[in-house]
Amino acid sequence: MSGSAYQLTDLGTDRAHPARIYDVFLGGKTNYAADRAMADAVAQKMPTVKTAAVANRRFVLRAVRHLAGQAGIRQFLDIGTGIPTSPNLHEVAQGTAPEARVVYVDNDPIVLAHSRALHVTNPAGRTTYLQADFTDPDSILTAPRLHDTIDLTQPVALTMGLLLHWIDPKDEPHAIVRRLVDALPVGSYLVISVFARELAGRSASLHDDFAAEDTALRSLGRDETLAFFDGTELVEPGLVPPHRWRPDPVVTDIGAAPATTLDDTAAPVWAGVAVKRPTTVPSPRSGDSRRD
Repeated sequence: MSGSAYQLTDLGTDRAHPARIYDVFLGGKTNYAADRAMADAVAQKMPTVKTAAVANRRFVLRAVRHLAGQAGIRQFLDIGTGIPTSPNLHEVAQGTAPEARVVYVDNDPIVLAHSRALHVTNPAGRTTYLQADFTDPDSILTAPRLHDTIDLTQPVALTMGLLLHWIDPKDEPHAIVRRLVDALPVGSYLVISVFARELAGRSASLHDDFAAEDTALRSLGRDETLAFFDGTELVEPGLVPPHRWRPDPVVTDIGAAPATTLDDTAAPVWAGVAVKRPTTVPSPRSGDSRRD
């Protein structure tokens, strides 16, 4: 369902949803018994999951602040938005550039209901919401609400934080990301973070452990993650754990976890930011990254 036909039909509170599971990890209150049960099961296998969730959230906000500031980006498309958690993406973007425009996308009607109630945009900018699914990229790219807010002839930052490891491989997530990036102009940016297989230790088997669950979860290898950036150029420091992406001494507390210096295995996530250049660039799998 697209944002242009927003309806609260099936809230699905009896089934765990990634957005609400993430809300549990961040210490939020907008979650239900099924979400908490799944979160507890994940935490049994991955005791540092709450720390990882907070580290990832901080990475996304640092990336947004950098893009709105140094990179001069004024348009943001956030897919897999999750439950609102202040500071939100639009608060950081508009705090740096008040005229920034943000479109949030999620397939959970509860996320959209809370977003509409809690998100207050800067009067100089604009914030809007779509109920749509990552696996149907055309429903996002053709949504009137998207085009009312974002000009796809101008650079856009496409952000997908801790989303892609929830997508079944049969849905071809790499092809979907490429479809989305292809729709954006040169000078746009791609921000991605995923559950990292190489850093996860015994928790890397979560996909097998929860194969019977309605909500899929798997870890992604470094090369599999780098493939999402094909056609773009990673900026420094490349693909790294979230707390190692341009760490900022000024840390805003998010959720219940403290701001600490982390061991990489405590936050087993691959995080990266890439730019779409005007000419063909080498595959990010070469490990090259540029300062931007």
